[in-house]
Amino acid sequence: MNKNLITISCLAATFGLQAQTQPPTNFIIINMDDMGWGDLTSQGATGFHTPNMDRLANEGMRFTNFYVAQAVSSASRAGLLTGAYPNRIGFAHALNPSARIGISDKEMTIAGMLKQKNYATAAFGKWHLGNLPQFLPTNHGFDEYLGIPYSNDMWPYHPTWDFPDLPMIEGTKIIIPAMTGADQEQMTTLFTERAVDFIERNKNNPFFVYLAHPMPHVPLYVSDKFRGKSEYGLYGDVMMEIDWSIGEIMNTIDRLGLAENTLIIVTSDNGPWINYGDHAGSTGGLREGKGGIFEGGMRVPGLFRWTGTIPAGSINNQLVSQIDLLPTFAYISGAALPELHIDGVNIISLLTDAQATSSPREHFLYYYGVNNLKAVRNHRFKLVFEHPGRSYEGYLPGNDGQPGTHAGQRVFEKTLYDLYRDPGERYNVIELYPEVVETLMKIADEARKDLGDDLTGAQGANRRPIGQLND
Repeated sequence: MNKNLITISCLAATFGLQAQTQPPTNFIIINMDDMGWGDLTSQGATGFHTPNMDRLANEGMRFTNFYVAQAVSSASRAGLLTGAYPNRIGFAHALNPSARIGISDKEMTIAGMLKQKNYATAAFGKWHLGNLPQFLPTNHGFDEYLGIPYSNDMWPYHPTWDFPDLPMIEGTKIIIPAMTGADQEQMTTLFTERAVDFIERNKNNPFFVYLAHPMPHVPLYVSDKFRGKSEYGLYGDVMMEIDWSIGEIMNTIDRLGLAENTLIIVTSDNGPWINYGDHAGSTGGLREGKGGIFEGGMRVPGLFRWTGTIPAGSINNQLVSQIDLLPTFAYISGAALPELHIDGVNIISLLTDAQATSSPREHFLYYYGVNNLKAVRNHRFKLVFEHPGRSYEGYLPGNDGQPGTHAGQRVFEKTLYDLYRDPGERYNVIELYPEVVETLMKIADEARKDLGDDLTGAQGANRRPIGQLND
């Protein structure tokens, strides 16, 4: 029998036994906005400290090749919560307040899936999958919601765009029609306290918490607890408060005796918006930032803790994406997968084996824009196709909350990068590995048949429409 099949069979037997003898596993996803790969002290951050995120990594597993579905807010979050590439389900870009579209009623979120197993579910923080009532979390599997419907800069004080007031919503009801700076200063604390309260109320039930902090996306706001506490200015203060929030969640789980049956995940929706200079995070040396397909925008922190199941202090370098969370949660909880096709794979074998030498995910597709396939990678190599895209290189960033010279548009050439040797994507080795190019081209061709590709005119056979108002 194939060794991988033996491993999967053993895992299935193990988790089947656990299901009979142990309480159900709780799930917590803490998703930051624009936090970069290098914004953790365990991954090189300086000027501020993230002791709770570092502790979570030390008590669990740190993924170093962890990818968002797209490097922009709405599309990224759609992928995380549905397990599908966002362009498969009609998502692109970041929805603005005037959008009359959102997540389709036909798509199943992680929360909706877990409701099959009687999980209590809650979302706190930024949503950004549609701001009209039919698209809000409580109509897509979540029992409770408190948060803002889109990015915290989509309000009248934006430096370059004209937006309406930013509301705070509970359930589907607007409870603060126009958020102020004073309100934003309290968001990290508010959402943390609500998450803690939800966990305490559901300590005897299986639960799923999606805590989506609006920070450290600009504009930056921090409470008095952390104002002026870092050596890096306001951005460092904000990161320290976010880290405090994660500590509060971890401490609550530990205090309630739930660590052995709670999987906590800390991540980000994309890389940093480096056009904002000292109000933006760090890519840790990866190329470019949010809004493109280079590693600085697509590769994000991925910290997992599940005491007694995930080996403590482990580092996993295998290829993984946020779209893999839904099928993994399905496997762990015993919930049925969505009927409609998804793109994620079950990564339980990586979570339980610190020495894993291969990943269930064999390749990853880098889409951006409405439906542009701009790159594809396997475990080692990344093939970038010729494409127009955003670039921050050569443009002076801004400071103090103001954007710099607008990130420019340029045409990127077809290139091949060896990500084992060159994660910064600086050396084109396309002439050295023609057989690798051929292999990756075949993967791209299959993707174009399935999902389409505007760059080549491929329509794709299996895309689904985004949700329309009252569809």
